[in-house]
Amino acid sequence: MTGAVDLPIAYAGEPGAFAEDAVLATFGDVARVGVGGFREVFEAVAGGRARAGVVPIENLVNGTVRETYDLLLEHEQAIVGEVVVPVRLCLAALPGVRIEDVQQVYSHIQALGQAEAFLRGRGWTTLTTYNTAGAGRLIVDRGERDAAAVLSPRAAALFGLTVLADGIESVPDNRTRFLVVAPPAAALPSADAPAGIIATPGPRRTTLVFAVRNEPGTLLAALRAFAERSVNLSKLESRPSRAAAWEYVFWVDLDGDAADPPVAAALDALRSVSTMVRVLGSYLRGSD
Repeated sequence: MTGAVDLPIAYAGEPGAFAEDAVLATFGDVARVGVGGFREVFEAVAGGRARAGVVPIENLVNGTVRETYDLLLEHEQAIVGEVVVPVRLCLAALPGVRIEDVQQVYSHIQALGQAEAFLRGRGWTTLTTYNTAGAGRLIVDRGERDAAAVLSPRAAALFGLTVLADGIESVPDNRTRFLVVAPPAAALPSADAPAGIIATPGPRRTTLVFAVRNEPGTLLAALRAFAERSVNLSKLESRPSRAAAWEYVFWVDLDGDAADPPVAAALDALRSVSTMVRVLGSYLRGSD
């Protein structure tokens, strides 16, 4: 029977996608499988077809990937790691196609936004695909000689495309933060190994979600639980709870491990003033 370590790492997209870059940066050149979307990544892990999955959580330019937050709340999976991937974009087309021949440009909506300054005013029709690398595959499969794709140079090379313009990202140091999700057992103390992640010493981050009663002062009381114990919140964001109309849950990234005494005390205090608290995981912070 195949062991967990023999299972692939799941990511959304085609070979050459930035999510595959995240897999390579985290795990090395391991067995990996591209799936159709973020939900399919979670389903592959939940169904035992992948030992871990890699999903984007935020981009420096476009902000939070809110679908990932919703999927984290929906699935019983833990965050066991993160990695920050530089976003370098190029415009590529089939060999022999000149930039003057291009009439439409394909890519993921976020990549089109990240290259908006380059694309603006050129008269091209922009069309969205589910993935940047998938845009390159689409051009190849259809043999479109009046089209180009916005994707990474690595993806362009994998699909045999010619780069017409490189470095077209609007923000030169743009990057995307990816999370590694795995079955809950992989988040237990000293148990990063089941997901294939080496437990390296260093600064830790904890991600959690909580809800409070829709009453004056309840959010303040929740935030005071951290402030009074000098626990820094690096991110706070609200999302619809989906349980009731106009009710919200709050997503938090905090500096520290859930097992650290100040963080553990803050979480205990938070539970006393919240209607729901769920810790998604504590993990090594990715390098910016």
